[in-house]
Amino acid sequence: MRAELIATIVRMRERLALARLRGRSVACVPTMGSLHAGHGALIERARAASDVVVVTIFVNPIQFDRSDDYEQYARRLDADRGYCDARDVDIVFVPSAEEMYPEPIATFVEVPEFARHLCGAFRPGHFRGVATVVAKLFNIIQPDTAYFGEKDAQQLAIIQQMVRDLNFAVEIVPVPTVREPDGLALSSRNRRLTPEQRRIAPTLYRALTEGQRSIESGERQAAKVKAAVLNILESEPALRTEYAEIVDPRMQPVDSISADVRLVAAVWVGSTRLIDNLLCRTAELAEAPAPCDNELE
Repeated sequence: MRAELIATIVRMRERLALARLRGRSVACVPTMGSLHAGHGALIERARAASDVVVVTIFVNPIQFDRSDDYEQYARRLDADRGYCDARDVDIVFVPSAEEMYPEPIATFVEVPEFARHLCGAFRPGHFRGVATVVAKLFNIIQPDTAYFGEKDAQQLAIIQQMVRDLNFAVEIVPVPTVREPDGLALSSRNRRLTPEQRRIAPTLYRALTEGQRSIESGERQAAKVKAAVLNILESEPALRTEYAEIVDPRMQPVDSISADVRLVAAVWVGSTRLIDNLLCRTAELAEAPAPCDNELE
């Protein structure tokens, strides 16, 4: 099926108003294009559960902290549309920057507690731009469900909190990270890696896996887990570690591990920045008995 290409907000709203009049459910998959199998997993989940699937392709200028990164971001609309066609997407929404921001924007959405650490500390304004554009897309499309990858765990947590706090009538559906056979998380930025950098890049996943194994084997001191992760990352001279942390569901670093946590890291391989994370379950929770039927959830 050939996906319908829509470039204006007015047309997008008209098209979906008609779908809703017919009682059809609407799913949204927000992307910046340069689609790969990670996006494909989002689309497939949306397609299986919804009547109308909308994929948005918009390289959002207000979430980039470096102008060169924005300019260099891969734009492959023809290939992306073909990718959507092959996955039975109904609508591809491709607004221009001028359509989304017809005048200098004066209103922003922020979730500062969740954005203070990790990527937020190294990319000033990034998550403000992400939350703002996602809020705009939700207002334009008004989807019943929206699909986000777990690879961008901090982004996912911020969007989930924004939806709760601002009462958006949309269900956020997390989708597990899609990986290469050697563990490297799929990312549009992987295309920038040279063959040698691509060989080195899975060190990030190997380090996170070691940290996960340590936690799930009973280690409860975050500093010791972090040291094990950094030991592997620093064994590869071509990697530059930006951060490696153990965080709670609100993306706050922890010192002592007493519940499920997420191990998160960002590294540079040459001029390419890679992020990844793994959920780490504690042995105590894994072995805990199931709650009684009369317990409150």
